[in-house]
Amino acid sequence: MSRAYNFCAGPATLPEEVLRQAREEMLDWQGTGMSVMEMSHRSDEFVAIAETAEQDLRELAGVSDDYAVLFMQGGASSQFATVPLNLLGEKSSADYVNTGIWSKKAIAEARRFADVNVAASSEAQGFTTIPGQAEWQTRPDAAYLHYTPNETIGGLEYDFVPESGGVPLVADMSSTMLSRPVDISKFGLIYAGAQKNIGPSGLVVVIIRKDLLGHARPGTPTMLDYKTIADNGSMYNTPATYSWYLAGLVFKWLKAQGGVAAMGEINQRKARKLYDFIDTSDFYANPIEPRFRSWMNVPFTLADDGLNAEFLKGAEARSLLNLKGHRSVGGMRASIYNAMPEAGVDALIDYMTAFEKERG
Repeated sequence: MSRAYNFCAGPATLPEEVLRQAREEMLDWQGTGMSVMEMSHRSDEFVAIAETAEQDLRELAGVSDDYAVLFMQGGASSQFATVPLNLLGEKSSADYVNTGIWSKKAIAEARRFADVNVAASSEAQGFTTIPGQAEWQTRPDAAYLHYTPNETIGGLEYDFVPESGGVPLVADMSSTMLSRPVDISKFGLIYAGAQKNIGPSGLVVVIIRKDLLGHARPGTPTMLDYKTIADNGSMYNTPATYSWYLAGLVFKWLKAQGGVAAMGEINQRKARKLYDFIDTSDFYANPIEPRFRSWMNVPFTLADDGLNAEFLKGAEARSLLNLKGHRSVGGMRASIYNAMPEAGVDALIDYMTAFEKERG
């Protein structure tokens, strides 16, 4: 069986080695006679799986003991409400930066609970750039400052970590987490949906500075209270056990690749290769200011939109899957997360070259 190159934005491709190990352990995990998905989350076996996964994540991401690591459910979108419920405390306002669709969704949800100040926005520029921080209108009394380091739909990515001036910095790192080294100490809270670089969907990882725990607003649902989740080792209720297990396998795989520093070098090389090809072509184009182009999600358009369907059909014939751009943006999008091998990017460029010669 030959595997396709899957450029889906999420659920995304997983390392083949991880899938093979999961297949081997599907019916019988290490002689227990059970699949991991059948185990009690309170069992010694699963607790060991969970603890190992957390420790490996801490080592990979450089997470100190000053932070709690939570394995929650509901995806990153559930965090759009969970963050203000937990971090507003006695304050009423929070600052957000608007750089794309996911930022807008986070802002809309936060407005249900907070006075949201949009400190900066690139919407007027079609979300093709990141506003310089000197332009941001932040408030010193804000409960936190929220931003989205990488907008997966538009392919727009920060090349800097914002200075928050003592206000807790909050980041939706769903598509950034583990793709390169990040200084966790600069953040009050990070959340990341698993289905990009961590594992399968159904899981969201939250990394929160411990001094920010215990300030949830009255009326916050128990399952959305970070302190409750932390105090119970992410097992206040039955967690997404199989997704957690697979994430643990991905962490082991990342460590075997040399960790996030080595992965960052590979990801930068993959992205540069694809952007360089697009920039030297008269047939393909990318709309993002080069400085802020995403390493993870590369949108591109064809010179003639009428050729989109033919391009996608030809790509699928070559086992290059899920290249259609998001419906709100159009065109194409190649998501090249950690598990996308460089050979997949090479195969895509080969196809794009051939298509341009034939139809350009």
